[in-house]
Amino acid sequence: MYLPRSLISHLYQHLLRNNHPLSPPVLILVALEPDALCACRIFTALLKRDYIQHKIQPISGYADLAQAGRTMVQPMKIQQGGSGGVVVCLGVGGLVDMSSELGLDSGDRGEDLSGGVEVWLIDARRPWNLGNVFEGDPAAVALREISGDAAARNPHVDNGRIQPSYKPGRGGIIVYDDGDIDEELGAEREAYCELTRMQGVEDYGEDSDSGDESDVVDSIEGGQPSKKRKSWSDRDEEGEESQDENRRPRQRRRSNSSGSIPDSPSRRRRDNSRTVGRSSATPPSPSSQASSPVPPKAPSIRTLRRKLLRERRKYTATLEKYYSSGATYSEPISSILYSLAEDLGREDNDLLWHAIVGVSSLELYGRSMTGVGISTSLDAGGSAGWGGERGERIRQVLRDEVRRLNPPDPSETSRENGRGESSGVIPTTARSPTDTSIRLSPEPRFLMIRHWSLYDSMLHSPYLASRLHIWSDVGRKRLHKLLAKMGVSLSQCKQSYTHMDMDLKRGLRERLLTYAPLYGLDGLVPPRASAGRGREGWGFVRSWGWKACLSAQDVGVIVGAILEVGKSGVTAGDSSRNWDRGRGEQRELVDEDGKAEGEEWVRRFWEAYDALENIEALKHALPTAQYLHKAILRTGTSLIEKRQIRHLRAFRMAVVKEGPDVQMFTHPAALTKLALWVGEAIAEQERDQRGKVGKSGRGTPLVLASLNEARGVFLVVGTGGGGGVVDFTARAKRKARLEEKATARAAKLAEKERKRQEREEREDNDGEQESEEEEDDDEDESDDDDDDDAGNGYGKNRFGNAFEEVAQETNARVRIDSFEHCVVEVKKEDLGGFLESLSVKAVVG
Repeated sequence: MYLPRSLISHLYQHLLRNNHPLSPPVLILVALEPDALCACRIFTALLKRDYIQHKIQPISGYADLAQAGRTMVQPMKIQQGGSGGVVVCLGVGGLVDMSSELGLDSGDRGEDLSGGVEVWLIDARRPWNLGNVFEGDPAAVALREISGDAAARNPHVDNGRIQPSYKPGRGGIIVYDDGDIDEELGAEREAYCELTRMQGVEDYGEDSDSGDESDVVDSIEGGQPSKKRKSWSDRDEEGEESQDENRRPRQRRRSNSSGSIPDSPSRRRRDNSRTVGRSSATPPSPSSQASSPVPPKAPSIRTLRRKLLRERRKYTATLEKYYSSGATYSEPISSILYSLAEDLGREDNDLLWHAIVGVSSLELYGRSMTGVGISTSLDAGGSAGWGGERGERIRQVLRDEVRRLNPPDPSETSRENGRGESSGVIPTTARSPTDTSIRLSPEPRFLMIRHWSLYDSMLHSPYLASRLHIWSDVGRKRLHKLLAKMGVSLSQCKQSYTHMDMDLKRGLRERLLTYAPLYGLDGLVPPRASAGRGREGWGFVRSWGWKACLSAQDVGVIVGAILEVGKSGVTAGDSSRNWDRGRGEQRELVDEDGKAEGEEWVRRFWEAYDALENIEALKHALPTAQYLHKAILRTGTSLIEKRQIRHLRAFRMAVVKEGPDVQMFTHPAALTKLALWVGEAIAEQERDQRGKVGKSGRGTPLVLASLNEARGVFLVVGTGGGGGVVDFTARAKRKARLEEKATARAAKLAEKERKRQEREEREDNDGEQESEEEEDDDEDESDDDDDDDAGNGYGKNRFGNAFEEVAQETNARVRIDSFEHCVVEVKKEDLGGFLESLSVKAVVG
């Protein structure tokens, strides 16, 4: 089931009304990422204000999720002595069948399989597992079992969509819709619901001589999905029978495997369907023919069967297309949780700040509307180019909230003019010792400029490094020339930014706007304010009195570094010695299956969780974040200078297996940041050499592998090549062209349908002729899919699909445990064969 955006507070208000001291605590499963961390902070703040007990459980991967299902969720079921309750999943499980993962799909016939456990699923990853979205209603499942009717449904749930009359608290899976399901998944919703109803039909006639058709009919009659729609769980069971479990770790079921429709627990009775079929085919009596006009001849059972098979094939193709188009990201879950707080009337500066940090963190990890990949920045500067039109709408709403919750103080206007903040100087201090407000700031695309020197901040900026070719001596000289043209000496720019000359800081933005375009850095800073654009591209800054002043991106960088390295992994005084010592301790922690490593990541989660509301902890972790980005610059420069990036058929590939920083990139998020840095550098090299980005403007995808020597595995991540921003204008034009083609095609199909009906009345029982016609229809449908893919699947990251296909086709020992679709672990000895098979796959839509 899914909860529409207009009813976002419906479930929480029911929880609040029915909460009492003996209610079971709300269980919150949280992914180990900054966006989920911020969303958890917002949600727990709401629960604390309403005195609702809760428990937080960090989840590092699918193995942790399954364990949490066994040890925490299943004991909540009424059948096992529990009293039900609510489980909230933040950034967890959007790609898999949560009923199966949490153990809520087993039980006796006719009983509530969920056991009174209600799961709220909030995730930004796409594609959804449609079983969570359009199924998950235990009342409907029990009704189908009792009535024997596959079409039976809950009157308060319309094809998966929860109605205002729905009463929560009965268990099941409920997905929070950010608006995409209602607006974009109409075809998938119809296909899923129709296929679910078709599972209840058992008999289509007695004559089924065609081999392929009879197989499909048998699958319908038996209530089992066809081989084309077999779930990964079925494949895993078959694989476990033929292979030793120790030879290859168990593969995780992913969303593209969920094209299969869950088996319907009940079927229509065979006698009833035959009776209806025969009565409909019975010719009228002679007396009725004489007294009334002859009614049109009813279609035969064979004709109805063929029509149903065509519909089934069409609906199955719709779901397969949805799952295979590639992975994307939608609205950040911290933004959704802030919308919940706003709908409840509980919004304040603290919750708004968490939402801003969560939204800002997505850009750091390359999570865009086309999956994980570099974002093609627009000329607007700042962060205005990330996420396309929808991303800018979200940021504009946050800017409006900042103005609403932090109204300007007339007495501070003169001071701001004196500091130059009104003219575009980024704030570095608070207005007063008690100032905790949030302000808008024209943030440049530099890295932690308030806590570094201007030179280091520019040097470690991924945006500036890729466009100036910082990895080479020529690129460093270009940076020096840019600073010289701006009138900033090296001695000035290498001291702390907060101690720079005030006149230089006042004029920095104007100088960047003047000289940065000469070096191809049009989006380095937000543009000048205008009537049409306002403060588009401006970032967010918050003060903690005289203690600190941090931007939202600074906090996202620091929190991410804590999750990836640890709060005390590096100290500023002796970073190399401390990191070597930390690396030795890390080697003792991890084991072959990564269980101890996951426990270490969970410990870092609590450090990051505390740091979000502890400014001293954030300041203490600043050296860790700086060291991580220094390692990214060193490693990326080494890969490019030593020409270790190979260009394969479908993507570029590089392997990090030696060097002082190799242990830093055993965490998926840290390796993703390195891959994005290298990917931006490759995109700029392609643009300089060819005048455009490769792969028809999508950029060349990148596969980056890092060796984890302690565990004997390679961590592999695949990033897209640069389709991070969707061109909505081009999409609208393409949609208009497709509509014109569809109109012409509809007329052609109507003529074909008329000819087919005439042919079916004449043809004999062999069925060969209409089989050929059905193949023609399939070709037409495939053409439609190809046209639509140009609009919906273009440039999407398909590495998750490709990884699973290679894992199924080869004997490589692969572990798919990360919630991130494009991250996989491969045994050290199997990496070569894995990459060789991967090179022939389609990794970008």
